[in-house]
Amino acid sequence: MKKLGFGLMRLPLADPKDHSNIDIEKVKEMVDVFMAKGFTHFDTAYVYHGGKSEVAFREAVVKRYPRDSFTVTDKLPLFSRPDRAGMEKMFAEMLERCGVEYFDYVWLHALGKDLYNFAQEVDAFGYLSELKAQGKIVNIGFSFHDSPETLDKILTEHPEVDAIQLQINYIDWEGGWVQSRRCYEVACKHNVPVIVMEPVKGGSLAVLPKKAEKIFKDYNPDASAASWAIRYAASLDNVVNVLSGMSNMDHINDNTSYMEDFKPLNEEEYKLIDEVSKIVKFAIPCTACRYCTDGCPMKIDIPEIFKVYNDFKKGGKERHQGLKRYKEEIIVNGGRASECIGCGQCTEHCPQNLDIPKLLSECALDLE
Repeated sequence: MKKLGFGLMRLPLADPKDHSNIDIEKVKEMVDVFMAKGFTHFDTAYVYHGGKSEVAFREAVVKRYPRDSFTVTDKLPLFSRPDRAGMEKMFAEMLERCGVEYFDYVWLHALGKDLYNFAQEVDAFGYLSELKAQGKIVNIGFSFHDSPETLDKILTEHPEVDAIQLQINYIDWEGGWVQSRRCYEVACKHNVPVIVMEPVKGGSLAVLPKKAEKIFKDYNPDASAASWAIRYAASLDNVVNVLSGMSNMDHINDNTSYMEDFKPLNEEEYKLIDEVSKIVKFAIPCTACRYCTDGCPMKIDIPEIFKVYNDFKKGGKERHQGLKRYKEEIIVNGGRASECIGCGQCTEHCPQNLDIPKLLSECALDLE
C-alpha cells in the first residue's frame, strides 16, 4: 500500500459542539478523492468520535467500495479493564459498527506499562491470536505510548506481533517523554514493521512560528508545513504507513499531492528540519487525541483549552486570538479550566503522560 493512511480520528463534524456528530457526506467526498488517488488504508478505533468513527467508516467506505480495495485498522481498548467476555463484546461491536467480516489490523489500544500488565492478566494477546486463527484478523499488534524499555519487554515476550503503531514526528524524535527514535529502534531490533501516528503532532506542526515557516518556504515555497512532518516520518525505512487525521478536503488534497509519488527527504531537507525543531516549542505538548474528554465530569474541552493556551503563550497576535477564542467559544460550549475538580480520570487516559489537572490550573491563571 502507499505510505499515507487516512486516520479517522478528527473527521469533519455536522455540529462543532458534538464530537460524535460526524458529517458523513463530507467524509464520503474525502474518501472518494483519497481512493481515486490510489490510497487504500484507513485507521479507526472503538473510542474515536464516541464510537461513531467506525460507523462513518462503514458508511463512507465499506458500503461503497469492494472489500478487497482497502485495508483497515481497528483498536480494542483495555481502558475499562474488560474481562474475556468484555473483550468479546467489544470486538463484536467493532465488526458490526464497521460492517466488515474481518480486519486487516487490530491493535490493543494505547499500551503502556500498566495496560500491558492488565493485558497479560486477561491474555489479550492470546485472544487476538485466536481471532487471527479464525480469520477475523489478518495482522495483530498494538499502539504504544510508553518507554523504549517497556516496548522492548512487550516485543520480547510477544514475538507473535505482526506490526505496531508508534508516535513519530520530528519534535518527539529526540526530546520529551515520547522518545520516538529509541522506540523506533526497538521496533527495528525486533524486525517489527511500524505504522506511524501523530506525524504532525495533533496538527501542531501544520502551523509553525514565522521564523520556522520561513526556513521551509525559502527552500520550497509550495510545500506545506504538514508535508515536511509527514515526509519525515515516511522516510524511515521500517515505516510502512503514516497516518494523517484529516478533517477536510484541503488536508486530503495537500497530503495526497506529495505522497502520491512519495520521495524521501534528502540530506539538505533533514538539516532544515533540525533547524526548525530547535525553534518550535509547545507550552503543552497535547496532540488533541481527546481520550481525556469523554469521562470529564465538568465537561471541560481539555484539548481546545490547551490549544488556545499554546497560542496565548506564543505572544503577539496569537496571544490576543487565543484569549478571545477562550472567552467567546471554548467556555461557552464547555467548562472553564478553573472548574477542574482534580479527579484525575483524564490523566489515566492521556497518551502523552500529561498532568492535566495541574496544566488546567496554569491555563486558568493566564486565560481567566
